Amino acid sequence: MQTARKTVKILHTVAAAGLIGGLGSYMILLAVGTPSDLGGYASLRQSISAISDYVLLPSLFVGLVSGLLSMVVHTPFLDRGWVWIKALLGILMFKGVLTIVNAKANYAASMSAEIAAGEAPAGALDELLVLEWWTLVAVMAISVVNVVLGVWRPKFVKSAPARQPAAKPAIVASAPVAGPANDQEPAAAPLSSAVR
Repeated sequence: MQTARKTVKILHTVAAAGLIGGLGSYMILLAVGTPSDLGGYASLRQSISAISDYVLLPSLFVGLVSGLLSMVVHTPFLDRGWVWIKALLGILMFKGVLTIVNAKANYAASMSAEIAAGEAPAGALDELLVLEWWTLVAVMAISVVNVVLGVWRPKFVKSAPARQPAAKPAIVASAPVAGPANDQEPAAAPLSSAVR
């Protein structure tokens, strides 16, 4: 079981590095690209699409699956609030990257090729750029928060008590109870206890 835990942890760490590195690369290429150079910009958009397809999506998938598997191979994680926060944020990231970042990267790649060929107006990607930046910043922030939660493991969320295996009932021999015999009167209480 120790080997499985370490393997899952390594996969999760590498996936987080790939995700943050892929997002950073995407942002850098987007920042340095000049839409006025139509041919070069179309090529740059193809590179961004490749980063999204071959780095971001696989990293996100491996990170999400390895994070959920870590809860299976190390059951105390099930009782930790920070783990559940990470799981929810991971699902949000998956949705954001799959439905917005990757879809927009692929759309922008094809649209920039159309712009370079003169088949679409030059400003066709202007609105997309704004949405793309906001989404990238949001997903990057969620990624960093997930890494911080994984390293810091805060206790600000009250977690359920740790699961303990059920204890076997102890067999206790019954000792004879001291007291008056069934046919005798109970002894009188000492005076000091009766006065109180």
